[in-house]
Amino acid sequence: MRILLGVSGGIAAYKAVLLLRLLREEGHAVRVIPTASALRFVGAPTFEALSGEPVTGEVFEDVAHVPHVALGQGADLVVVAPATADLLARAAAGRADDLLTSTLLTARCPVVMAPAMHTEMWEHPATQANVATLRARGVVVIDPASGRLTGADTGPGRLPEPEEIARVALQSVPTPGAAVPRAGAGDLAGRRVVVSAGGTREPIDPVRFIGNRSSGRQGAALAEAARARGAAVTLVAANLDDDVTAAARAAGVVVVPVETTAELRDAVRAGAEDADVVVMAAAVADFRPAEVPTAKIKKVPGSGPAPISLVENPDVLAELARDRLRPGQLVVGFAAETGDADGSVLEHGRSKARRKGADLLAVNAVGGGRGFGAATNEVTILDGRGEAVAEASGSKREVADAIWDTVMKALPSI
Repeated sequence: MRILLGVSGGIAAYKAVLLLRLLREEGHAVRVIPTASALRFVGAPTFEALSGEPVTGEVFEDVAHVPHVALGQGADLVVVAPATADLLARAAAGRADDLLTSTLLTARCPVVMAPAMHTEMWEHPATQANVATLRARGVVVIDPASGRLTGADTGPGRLPEPEEIARVALQSVPTPGAAVPRAGAGDLAGRRVVVSAGGTREPIDPVRFIGNRSSGRQGAALAEAARARGAAVTLVAANLDDDVTAAARAAGVVVVPVETTAELRDAVRAGAEDADVVVMAAAVADFRPAEVPTAKIKKVPGSGPAPISLVENPDVLAELARDRLRPGQLVVGFAAETGDADGSVLEHGRSKARRKGADLLAVNAVGGGRGFGAATNEVTILDGRGEAVAEASGSKREVADAIWDTVMKALPSI
């Protein structure tokens, strides 16, 4: 893959050297395009030695090859790390006053930016407006990390680690041959999306809970894919692992952690009030204990376990489909099923699609190494009548993008 690595003038420019090495070790051809300020932090010979390609930030060098147009046209991916407040402002305004900003205007591939600056600069309304503008155009702007900054200062604004930037950047490029718009196409730009993911937990006592096997990785993939396609995304995360949560935040997704079904219901409904699409990918507990003691339930030898009385949880998906908290809202559900004597996985899915009232329902078989915890997934997408409208299989990110392709066909125009 042909990658352009833009580097702007911040102290974090030294981390671009590590990112360059990571991308080269993955086998990608990388050309570095620094700003003039970046070269005051890291010299051109360092970038040239590690990339094996010439380094310049000037429009008027090698004019015969029209680099300010040709570089962007020939790239498969553009990554800018660090992206300073100044670079974000120039990119949002469509400036073309050096080779990097000119290249950003000509690139028709995924563009990923990793901001780095002091907390006050990151939180300034001008910077936030510029980030919102870029995201609306389909640019993936990774939220900065929080930590030690220049001097003794700490807070949000730290450049994410090179490994995290590389992961997000490489995932933004669709699999060759997949019918998925590139992130730069921004087909979800201007949309607001809420996705639930993970498995809810219902406490039995302060120590134990009723739960399920969902890892939340399919829901997180849906959130990250929507973000890469330009949407503003909130992920309601039920008990996700820290690495899954961190990856979603790094991709620019707003993460709202929850534990129980009641907490998930409240968070999803709050986000759904101004959402164009709500995707219920979480595995929600159907039942919860009627009463939860404040102390751990003790085992009494010889007495056997005390019965636990259960009550039914609200059907969050059916409620969302019924209430439609915003006009024109599209509601998408998931159904993790196993076949049994009463019907196949698909038959159970069709029944659920008609019963829930969602616009789309992604049905997948679970158990036996499939679905929960697996690296891949396979779904059949049904409409509200239970008719199959699409199928998808592959990595969870590939399945996520296929689901968004189907959503785009059903989503009303802005």
